[in-house]
Amino acid sequence: MPELPEILSRAREMKQELVGKTIVEIEVLQPKALNVAKDTFIESLTRARLLDVSNRGKWIFIETDKGWLLINLGMGGEILLVDRAAMPEKKRLIFNFDDHTCLTINFWWFGYAHFVPSGELENHTLTSKLGPNATEFTAESLQAILKGRRGNIKSFLLDQSNIAGIGNAYIHDILFMARLHPLRKAETLTGADIAALMEAIHKGLQPSIDRGGAFYELNLYGQKGGFTLDHIIIGYREGTPCPVCSTAIAKIKTGGTSSFICPHCQPL
Repeated sequence: MPELPEILSRAREMKQELVGKTIVEIEVLQPKALNVAKDTFIESLTRARLLDVSNRGKWIFIETDKGWLLINLGMGGEILLVDRAAMPEKKRLIFNFDDHTCLTINFWWFGYAHFVPSGELENHTLTSKLGPNATEFTAESLQAILKGRRGNIKSFLLDQSNIAGIGNAYIHDILFMARLHPLRKAETLTGADIAALMEAIHKGLQPSIDRGGAFYELNLYGQKGGFTLDHIIIGYREGTPCPVCSTAIAKIKTGGTSSFICPHCQPL
């Protein structure tokens, strides 16, 4: 599943390549991905000029002069900029531009392409309650949002209404670098713990952002991301020695998900 590093990278690429283009035709091959009727979606965005592209967590926000196009790849997919002679085999939506290029979107599972009229973003249920991007937090703002919260820290970080963009791919290394057990109660974190967590969030996400996202995701040009398994510190490395203390990395159950931890460096 793409997370903040992948979606931020796609948004940056799209901002560079798409701003100024005008959509002249839209082909919808998977209407269930839409939030409005197919004809309404097509009519609303045809002849729209793209003004800006940004992201909030795992959502891409494309601003046009006719409203917003919001994209979420769900469990994964590809967003590719191509011409008609090089169309990918798998595609769910096609946006044809006035310069004869095309943006194709393929959803593997549970993807969304939503139209939101100008001035109505606050009414879009799936994005209006998103927290700030994980990379935009400071230790002070993180401490403020943690105040009065209960429950374990892993669940807090994965809740997109608190912090947008962190998922299961990066959470293991983030908590390891912060020296926090995933089941540590949020209300027990000290100021020093929160400062360490904030630093770990940045350090855990930035290497992938710098490399254009994970190797299993494609960029706008069909190239794989540069963040590979070699760049992961302890995530998915069960049984290998901790790089700090050499204790074997353990895989544990944390609610409905699994976590990879160093039992020595991350005591509960």
